[in-house]
Amino acid sequence: MLYTAVVCRAFLGFVFGASAFGKLRGRGAFAAFANGLSDLRVVPPRLVRLVAAAVAGAEAVVPPLLLGPATARAGLALAFLLLGAFTPAVVVVLRRGTAASCPCFGASGAPFGARHVVRNTVLMAVAAVGLSTAGAGPGRSAGLLLAVLTGAVLASLVVRLDDIADLFALSD
Repeated sequence: MLYTAVVCRAFLGFVFGASAFGKLRGRGAFAAFANGLSDLRVVPPRLVRLVAAAVAGAEAVVPPLLLGPATARAGLALAFLLLGAFTPAVVVVLRRGTAASCPCFGASGAPFGARHVVRNTVLMAVAAVGLSTAGAGPGRSAGLLLAVLTGAVLASLVVRLDDIADLFALSD
């Protein structure tokens, strides 16, 4: 179970790290995220910048928490809670028919779709599995390295999900 926990922690750490970096890499990136959040119309306009800062800050805290065994549960729980807030927001946007793009990993032209709900639900499941397997004993270096690399590869697929979907989209 240790390796499963490490895959989950690495996976979520890389996903949340990329997400936070996409929003915090500069003033322009943060402004684009705040504007994208405003376009979603799930946050009152006067609170958009505050919520944007809170989301980006919370996302930035997840990866360091996942690094240490003593703080891994807190990082997994925070990831689960964040995803538990993001997923219903995406559902609301989809039900409204709002043509808003996904500001998940910084500015993006990809409009929200069902794949974003599925992605977030899968990430929530990963956090739940991580929570249920956290605290396992020591492992071998090679196994731990493989678990971290597996998490990194899975995270790269999630981070580039919109690009992958575009690649396989049927053209007219």
